[in-house]
Amino acid sequence: MTLMENDGDREAKRAVGERSEAVAGRAAPVGVPDPELAERPKRRRFSAEYKLAIVREADAATKPGEIGALLRREGLYSSLLTEWRRGRDSGALEALAPKRRGRRRPSPEQLEVGALRSRLDRTEAELDTARRVIEVQGNVSALLEELVSKSATPDDDATPPR
Repeated sequence: MTLMENDGDREAKRAVGERSEAVAGRAAPVGVPDPELAERPKRRRFSAEYKLAIVREADAATKPGEIGALLRREGLYSSLLTEWRRGRDSGALEALAPKRRGRRRPSPEQLEVGALRSRLDRTEAELDTARRVIEVQGNVSALLEELVSKSATPDDDATPPR
């Protein structure tokens, strides 16, 4: 075995993701992806219109193998087609739309209930304030009446002014 054949065997035994010495020595230009590193695949998202078109095309298939050819051409799994058909049967285009993540938006009734509750809280706070004002006014009125009644009745011990 020669030295060159031995180097070829070493290259063949190297792991798939391992970089070669020749590539490791030179830097890749900026913006050019490294061909030896696989990018992480991105999750595909399908619009409701696309799903409905595929389901209609699959339903229109009459010859054996047409649905399989459709799925291969579009790069889809048969389970997706089954799921999309169920969605179409249960609620047409709305069921085929992608599922929304996160919190659901409140219904109009819930929004109205929230607005009415905040209005009720504000009104109750205003009523409480009004009750306190009325109570204070009653106390002031009682004090004034007491002062007026004391000043209106002459003291028996006091001498009248001359």
